[in-house]
Amino acid sequence: MSEPNEYDNWLMGDAIAAIVIREPLVPVEGVDGVIFPSTFAAAEDKRVFPGGYNIAPPEGDTNVCLVDSVGSQANRIEPIFAKREYAGLVPQVVITAGEKSVNLLEAGHRAGDAIVRCTTLQKELQEAFKSVLKGDATKMAKVAPTSLVFGVWDSRDTQAKLPRLVASTIRAFNVQRITRSAQFTPATDYIGLGLLEDTTDKKLKDAYAERGFIHVPATGSPGGVIARGGIRRDATFSLAALRLLGAGNDPDYTLKLRRYVLGLSLVALTAPPQTYLRQGCNLVPDIDNPRKGTLVNADGSREDFRLTHEQAVAFARLAAKEFGIGEARSVKFDSELAKKDIAGEGDVKATRKKTAKATA
Repeated sequence: MSEPNEYDNWLMGDAIAAIVIREPLVPVEGVDGVIFPSTFAAAEDKRVFPGGYNIAPPEGDTNVCLVDSVGSQANRIEPIFAKREYAGLVPQVVITAGEKSVNLLEAGHRAGDAIVRCTTLQKELQEAFKSVLKGDATKMAKVAPTSLVFGVWDSRDTQAKLPRLVASTIRAFNVQRITRSAQFTPATDYIGLGLLEDTTDKKLKDAYAERGFIHVPATGSPGGVIARGGIRRDATFSLAALRLLGAGNDPDYTLKLRRYVLGLSLVALTAPPQTYLRQGCNLVPDIDNPRKGTLVNADGSREDFRLTHEQAVAFARLAAKEFGIGEARSVKFDSELAKKDIAGEGDVKATRKKTAKATA
């Protein structure tokens, strides 16, 4: 049976630095299956990075390939708190934008995202960010607590920045690059049958190809990788960073705040990872090489960390009840607020000026 004070030694002293989970993964096709990592746009100077897979070093077979970035992993994990079994742990803030409804848990920049900044919550969030700058994260925990877990930067206004407490990344090691070729064949010979005119004009031929009227070959395209050195998800929960969170000068409420954020972080850390990342990249745990959890002490010593997801959820519920969850909200995106935000007018204008002066 969990108790609210079960992990207080993690929250009040400096002995524990972090919890680390390392989880080997395999493609659903098997250990030698081809996977498709994330692709990235080229750098402005293509000599620095030409685009495509992020593999370092770019040449040779001894390398590390980024399969799913820390930002992508956060955006996969955070929305679990909207699911029925976790929804009672955090306030459910839903923004209606036109015909679409978006849960704040799905917004890429969390409490700093434009979709929520341009609603009636604008002032409340601005005050929450200002309080964070003064050392009080209570207001943020009441409206957007997962912003404390996965990090947030109010880059468009107060410049308040909170680090990620839980960071997860998937990498593949010693990958062998694969290329692929393809041939598009149209449903009929439009030119040969006289349905379209033959042409030597490159612009028109390109238009034919783009719209699917002529044969289009594709050769030597990136075709994924085979991870000869395995695939691994590395997840880190920084307890040292968690202990930077406070509730002003109130030590008792600071402890309740930290317990609440700890509970949410443990749920995120131990949640079963999403297996489908993208087309051609479906990864599952390696049952022959199970995940390993480690509690890393500040002196560098390590010990086994064993906590089931069910235990994490039970503790999170106790901590949430003790702290007091913020109210659920349904708000509308305001186009007029968006226009003022773009122009630097309204509630954000004064804050921007003060931030600029402080920075100078």
